[in-house]
Parts: sequence; C-alpha cells; structure tokens
Amino acid sequence: MAKKENKNIHEVSIKIEGKEWEAAVDKAFKVKQKTAKVDGFRKGKVPRNVYENKFGKESLYFEAANSLVPVAYDKMMAESKLEPVARPSVDIKDISDKGVEFNFKVITKPEVTVKKYKGLNIKPDKVEVTEEEINHELGHLLERYTELVVKDGAVENGDVAIIDFEGFKDGVAFEGGKGENYSLEIGSGSFIPGFEEGVIGMKVGDEKDLDLTFPEDYGVEDLAGAKVVFKVKVNEIKQKQTRELDKDFFDDLGMEGIDTEEKLKDEIKASIQAQKEMDAENAYIDKILEEVSKNVEVEIPEEMVEDEIDHLMEHFEQQIKMQGLSLDLYYQFTGSDEKALRSQMEKEAYKNVLYRFMLEEVGILEKVEVTLEEAEKEAESLAEKYQMKKEDFLEKMGGLDLIQYDLKMHKTIDLLKELNK
Repeated sequence: MAKKENKNIHEVSIKIEGKEWEAAVDKAFKVKQKTAKVDGFRKGKVPRNVYENKFGKESLYFEAANSLVPVAYDKMMAESKLEPVARPSVDIKDISDKGVEFNFKVITKPEVTVKKYKGLNIKPDKVEVTEEEINHELGHLLERYTELVVKDGAVENGDVAIIDFEGFKDGVAFEGGKGENYSLEIGSGSFIPGFEEGVIGMKVGDEKDLDLTFPEDYGVEDLAGAKVVFKVKVNEIKQKQTRELDKDFFDDLGMEGIDTEEKLKDEIKASIQAQKEMDAENAYIDKILEEVSKNVEVEIPEEMVEDEIDHLMEHFEQQIKMQGLSLDLYYQFTGSDEKALRSQMEKEAYKNVLYRFMLEEVGILEKVEVTLEEAEKEAESLAEKYQMKKEDFLEKMGGLDLIQYDLKMHKTIDLLKELNK
C-alpha cells in the first residue's frame, strides 16, 4: 500500500495480485463463458483459450477488477485507518496478467475552526395569538363542516353545480373532455378559463354551448391553444350553508369536552399557540446556527456537498412519490431536469454540511457526550412512537451509532441556545 496525503484529500493505492488475482480472473471467465457466442461452440462451452483469442484477456481483467473493488476497498480502509466523510472514488491505476492496482481518492474531515459561538445574545421571538387569528381559524373550521343544500333559481358564484359536459374540437369529442353528474364548485378555477363563468346564470335543466379556448401552456399538446366547444347541462344546483355553533355542530365536531363557542375558541387558541411556538423555536435555532456559522473557518470538500445533494434528492423523490408523482413527471410539469434540481439544492446541501462540521466541533470543545444508554432509550422511544420493533427501527435508521450522533447534535444545539441567551 502506498499513500499520498494532501490536507484532507488522500490517495491510497491497493494492489491485488498472485493467487487472489488469478482466482478473480478465473471467476470472470466463468461469468463471461455463460454468454459468449463463438461459432462452433454451444453457449457456455467455449474453451478459455478460444475465448481469449477471440475477445482478448483484457476483457477478463476488467471483469475481475470490477468484482474486486469491494475487496480492495475493505483492504484500503483496514490499512489506511482513514475515516471518509464522502464516498471514495476509485480508478484502476494498472492492470495486467500479474494483478491489478486500484487508486482510491479518500476525503477525510477537514480542519474546522469555530472562532466564536458564545455570547451572541440571540433571543427567540415572542409568540402571541390574536383574536383575528382565532376567528380566521374558526372560519376555516366552519367551512370544512359546511353543508351543501339544494337550491332553486340560477347558478351563482360559490355554488356547486352538478353538470353533464362534453368537449368538442373541430366537431369531434376529445379524450378526457366528458363528465356526468360532475360536482363543479363555481369560482374554484378547476376548469379552463371561461367555463365556470359560462355556467353562472344557468338553471336546472338548462343546456348551453360554451365556446372556449384552451390556454397556450395547457399540458395536452393537441389541446394547447385550441378553440373548443363544451356542451353543458345543469342537473342540480347546491349552495353552501354555513353551520351554526350549536349542539349539532359540536356533536359532529367530536372534540372531547368542547361544547361551547368559548371552549372551541380556547382550543383553537391553544393549537395556534403550539404551532407558533414550534415555528418560533425552529426559527430561533436557525438564527443561532446561521450566526455561529459566520464565525466558522472550514474548507468543505465538493464531494461532501455532492453526497448531501444525493440525500436531498432521495428525500425529495420520496416526498413527491407520496403525492403520486415520479421525478420524470415532476421534470415534465416544471420544465426542469435533474441538473437544474441538483443546482437548486446545492446551497441547502452546503449549509447542511457546514452546520454538521460546526456542531461537531462545538461538541468537541464543550465536551458534549451521549452515552449508549441514552441512545438505547431514545431508540426505544422513537420505535414506540412509530409503532415499530426497536430492532426494525434501528435497521431502518442505520444503527445505534446514528441515533447517538443525532442525539449529540441535538444536545449541542440545546447548549448553543443556553450559551447565547
């Protein structure tokens, strides 16, 4: 093993030769032999000398080298004693019938200096809940429990019209342009411009042709900017009826102990207060971390930022999957691509890495410790919260070490809050 060091960038060479290399090449031939096509021989029966004459020994060498990367990595880690902070890159430095030499580029933790992290005099924002906010939330709650009642007369803005409709382009019905007994809230903007406005004034049983134009940026190419006709019939009209704060409403609400307007407002106030306090706490922590980070000196490796972007991308993909989207669909809808999305995430990724280094250094300076017992207790608590077995939870989270690390980061943040009041 040869090792060349330059600050926190290390180049480590690992050779694999002799019997270990010969065994890997033999195994590579057996893999290649299964699919090799040579005239005069059945698949899987090509002799090695025939294979090498036709395809060259080099094809076996590179197959063997690829299979040995994990072995070489373990050997490099054991011999170098390095602790990578990003995925090491690997290249083949030399390869022949005698063996293979890998060259690993390993990034280790850079030197971190936190010049000042105490006495910054940062205070959390005070939280207040106004009567206006309570009434606003009460209005939303009443709206959620609004009843729809059948009405006579014409369709008005805010009504729900139960309609049949069918769209035609150049006299031909187009796909996705038909609906029966569709509940359309007038004013919701859920249909193309002009449709909902065209239904206003219609009565039950009325039929009408709406001459409309699809927006130029409409998602279906054949319809973008197209002039169409929608044939519409109104089957029923309903209007929203706001609930009264009476016994029936409180029964429907189903909130234990809430049976008067005053009690409901108190509950709403407590809910708003809790949310505001949580938001204020998060903003307070962000303010402290941002202020301390201004006093940090560190050269952050690009590889670490790229690794963090990978994590953010994975998290983002999981989020949009929960909304029924794939990354490809997201790119289509937003007119974006992977390169643009990664670029958007670069600033957040850099900040995440910077804060991680900063908190680790403050933790060292302040001798912040988390025992295995504390980590075990936290794992049990979190597993119970997510209704999982502790072993399954730890496997999903990556082990007790990560729980211990996360607890240490939280302890360090709590300490920074105390040191900067």
